[in-house]
Amino acid sequence: MHPHVHDHAYRFCPVCGHKLVSKLLKVGDPERLVCTGCGFVLYLDPKVAVGTIIAMEDDRIVLVRRAIEPGYGRWVFPGGYVDRGEVVSAAAVREAREEAGLEIRLDGLVSIYSYAGRAPVIIVYAATPTGGDLQHDDESLEIRTFTEADIPWDELAFSSTRDALRDYYAGVLHTHCR
Repeated sequence: MHPHVHDHAYRFCPVCGHKLVSKLLKVGDPERLVCTGCGFVLYLDPKVAVGTIIAMEDDRIVLVRRAIEPGYGRWVFPGGYVDRGEVVSAAAVREAREEAGLEIRLDGLVSIYSYAGRAPVIIVYAATPTGGDLQHDDESLEIRTFTEADIPWDELAFSSTRDALRDYYAGVLHTHCR
């Protein structure tokens, strides 16, 4: 059986209001939430997030210390969720502006990260600032720049943060961004 995240907060059908139950609809697929009244199948899709590893002129990268859960007090690069209907690259630019105060140019895709049993799919770009002033917003406690040697590896918020930074410093970069 595939790992699948069932959010048990979904208990009732959004179509008719009857109870949802977990059912195996097809061998090899994960169980799905199915309405006991109308038969509607509620597919729990992954949540898409973006992040940007912003390299300043001195080759230091931008990290923010989170002021929200999950990962309160831990370090991440600027990022967040993609809104429904939003172009992924536009979301990366928006999140950098919101969380770091910077206008950026996307230089390439570092990689895409997903983990068994976890809903988010994280798309991480490398970026260069083109304007703005380095400042954090209300979702972070502070903002700083780090050399590779100074990154607080033991204080990073997520596996995707660690994995993307390792890939970035290993030179992984796909230069076609849309």
